[in-house]
Amino acid sequence: MAEHLVFTLAAALGSMGDVAGHERRGSWGWPGRSAILGLCAAAQGIRRDGDFAALDALSVAVAVFDAGQPLRDYHTVQTVPSAAARRPQSRPEALRRARGSLNTTITLRDYRAGVLYGVALSGPGLAGLKAALEAPVFSLYLGRKSCPLSAPLAPHLIDAPDAGSALAHLTLPPWWPLSGRMANTLIEEVGVGQGGRIERRHDTPLDRRKWHFAPREWRVLSVQIAPDKGVA
Repeated sequence: MAEHLVFTLAAALGSMGDVAGHERRGSWGWPGRSAILGLCAAAQGIRRDGDFAALDALSVAVAVFDAGQPLRDYHTVQTVPSAAARRPQSRPEALRRARGSLNTTITLRDYRAGVLYGVALSGPGLAGLKAALEAPVFSLYLGRKSCPLSAPLAPHLIDAPDAGSALAHLTLPPWWPLSGRMANTLIEEVGVGQGGRIERRHDTPLDRRKWHFAPREWRVLSVQIAPDKGVA
């Protein structure tokens, strides 16, 4: 038996990862390690340049109750020619001419609408993290600031033999339909269990300020997890 901290992540809109820095920023169907630990850091008041050592020591598992529906948003981005941007005050008339030749690019942002996940963490410091999730220092959101959570996290500590057993004790939102209170997918870090298929994601933070991430392997299992009947 091991102690696990379990909580729910529900949001009307969520955006989970994928490679940044391109015209299109996609969204995976479930939150990766960096998204979950970033949310925990926000709850504890840890800034991007803070000490993440305690959080990096945690193991993460995710149950997918609803990966939501894909939704795409379009953004228009304009840039000033580099010569004018480097010295904007040197030649005002040149800058005025440059404004007539702005570089316009349409960028795409992908979201998932109506998502619900369960998270199980194991490792040191779970009691303190539970208290932080109950009274977070910073506002919590699922991926982007435009994606606030739509229900309490309802964190609680469970002694269980594995993450799947611990996730069976989740407290789901009261408005979630009974027909959707069954998770069919469990994602665990490779090395925890056996079976399933292996997926690789760049969600292990190397430099949080520069948004640099290393690849990490996850084990995706087809399971059935039916949480307790309690509600948040």
